[in-house]
Amino acid sequence: MIDDSKSVLLWMGAALTDVPDLTLDLCDRPEDALVLASTRQYDLVVVDYLMPNLTGIDVTEALRLRPDYHAIPIVMITAERDSEVRLKALLAGVNDFLNKPFDPIELRARITNLMSLRRTQVELAAQAHRLEEAVSQATADLVSREEEMIWRLARAIEMRDGGTGAHISRVAAISRLIAEGLSLDPHVCRMIYLAAPLHDIGKIGVRDAVLNKPGRLTADEMAEIREHVSYGARLLENGTSDLIRVAAAIVGGHHEKWDGSGYPRGLSGEDIPIEARITAVADVFDALSSARPYKEAWSPERAYQEIVRGSGSHFDPDCVRVFRDRWQDVVEVIRTLRDEEEGPMAWSS
Repeated sequence: MIDDSKSVLLWMGAALTDVPDLTLDLCDRPEDALVLASTRQYDLVVVDYLMPNLTGIDVTEALRLRPDYHAIPIVMITAERDSEVRLKALLAGVNDFLNKPFDPIELRARITNLMSLRRTQVELAAQAHRLEEAVSQATADLVSREEEMIWRLARAIEMRDGGTGAHISRVAAISRLIAEGLSLDPHVCRMIYLAAPLHDIGKIGVRDAVLNKPGRLTADEMAEIREHVSYGARLLENGTSDLIRVAAAIVGGHHEKWDGSGYPRGLSGEDIPIEARITAVADVFDALSSARPYKEAWSPERAYQEIVRGSGSHFDPDCVRVFRDRWQDVVEVIRTLRDEEEGPMAWSS
């Protein structure tokens, strides 16, 4: 309660002594009241209109600038009957008025009602916060389950192709390094990290005899292998989540080439989705440096040189530039994930 008259303050305080659970701070200087309000959260402010230095409107405007006081009830005590003054007070954020001289019974009733409303407001805000936390937790659980299912599916496809979970882990980690080096939005970087392991999901539709053939493929067998892109695109088409849409872009475009000589659509340059351009670098590098039933592993240095050589022809030059700039990080990925069989918890980082 703020009033420049100490006697009025004492009189109002005495009138409210029988209001239960009410703690009053009485201020006869508005400047002191504003300092006090900055140190604690009040549930109700009662302020006189006409005071020296600062009016009740000035105090109200100052309080409403503070986030903690956007919704706090403010009552103005005034003998003014001028509608212009009252309108200005309402525009400043005053919620109610008490006329001078006021009745002690009316004062108690008004304060009691406003405090009851404030208590309800606090309870509703707490309930809304609890509901928000519950929704956030439920959303996080759904995302975690979605990520785990995608990781396990990608791992199953990789194992069918003769590899281990380490390949998809490395492709994911290197793809994220490149995405971050391109300064993509953090959400996009994370989606690429999670979706990159699905790049070969379409291999589920390729015969084992072709997929794991130890020797050179015939032209027909190569055509069948290439069909994995179309199979994967059909599996992921019309997705509704960001993760599936990013995965669809990667699956459909990771065998396209910067110069237009790739497949399945012969896209070139920036017509190839950026997610696919990034994953292509990571996938080809790790495929070259990994052993398969039909090939021996290249050294990381030889695979690195092949990626650099393909800049501007096979690969997006910007992606290769970041790959080169972050080579030491790539080496660390290789060292850490060389032959690890990572579990799904690795995908929640």
